[in-house]
Amino acid sequence: MSTLLVWREKLQRLYANYSIYFNKGLQLILGLLVFGLINYNVGFMETAASIYFTVGLAVICTFFPLTVMVIAATILLLVHFYTLSLSVAIVALVIFLAMYIFYFRFGTGKAWLVLVAALAFGLRIPFVLPVVFGLMGTAVWIVPAACGIVSYYMISCVKASATALSSSDSDMISGLTAFAKQVLTNQEMWIMIMIAALGILVVHLISTLAVSHAWKIASAAGAAVCVIAVSAGNIALNLHISYVITILSAVLGVAAGIVLEFLFFSVDYSGTEHIQFEDDEYYYYVTAVPKVDVSIPEKQVKHITGHQTEEQVTEREKEGSGSSETGSPAEEKASDFAMTSDIDIAKNTEEILLTRSLSKELGLDDNKNPHE
Repeated sequence: MSTLLVWREKLQRLYANYSIYFNKGLQLILGLLVFGLINYNVGFMETAASIYFTVGLAVICTFFPLTVMVIAATILLLVHFYTLSLSVAIVALVIFLAMYIFYFRFGTGKAWLVLVAALAFGLRIPFVLPVVFGLMGTAVWIVPAACGIVSYYMISCVKASATALSSSDSDMISGLTAFAKQVLTNQEMWIMIMIAALGILVVHLISTLAVSHAWKIASAAGAAVCVIAVSAGNIALNLHISYVITILSAVLGVAAGIVLEFLFFSVDYSGTEHIQFEDDEYYYYVTAVPKVDVSIPEKQVKHITGHQTEEQVTEREKEGSGSSETGSPAEEKASDFAMTSDIDIAKNTEEILLTRSLSKELGLDDNKNPHE
């Protein structure tokens, strides 16, 4: 676990240093997926559906805000719909205008959520959406999620009824009415919008509770609510939503919730403290949960010299021989002290011998007290 935490810290530092490159790279991937799925499912205009156009459009949108990518995806859909049928294009334009007016009223600033919601349904992982949106956002994120779901089901309707819709231009009124009715009365679409909204609310409410492992409980609860709601909708309305896709996407939603908790909400519940204090007006009950934080071990870099010239080698050998002769500073001090001691001892010995010889010659030893 500590290794994973160290890697998380490294990733966070790396993202902090190169965030603009990471963001633009993710934006490019999102554009490729969104435009690629649109062209794959409703690529009625061959020029706009080509791989070169898809990549070029994704690259261009990478250098602009995500709102531009949403508008570009909308225009691309309308172009394909117009190629198929004018009636389909008109109805789709009205629906898009109504959705975006509602979106800009309640969910402005989160344009990328519309693309992510439609992409989740297009990739057959619909119930990853409530878990991710509930953990990372608020209840307002239901609005862009609903817009993305409507866009996906509108594409599905056009794809499933392309042959019938292409012949509806002979009678404009009937074509408009038929396609509008087909989209707006799609029971599966409305059920999915309700399930996504319910899942987002459940996940968000549980994740904000002051309980241990709130994010894990919220992810599991949101996924379970979605599975139960889909089962009830299939039974009550005789729908044909795949249980396999439902269960797999719910499991992936729980896994996504665990990953998001590790990246953005990693705490140590064993160190939880409950604090109570008061002031003149209120009593305060605080639950403090410490974050899990690890220090990245610092690497020691050793400089290893590579190719050396003969002069450098000669200089290093001279320095080495000189250092071997002189030794370290401590050794030099010890040798100096030893030499000084030997000199002092020699001087003292010479003085004693000289004194004794003078005493004998002068006869001073005979005058000494024999008891001394």
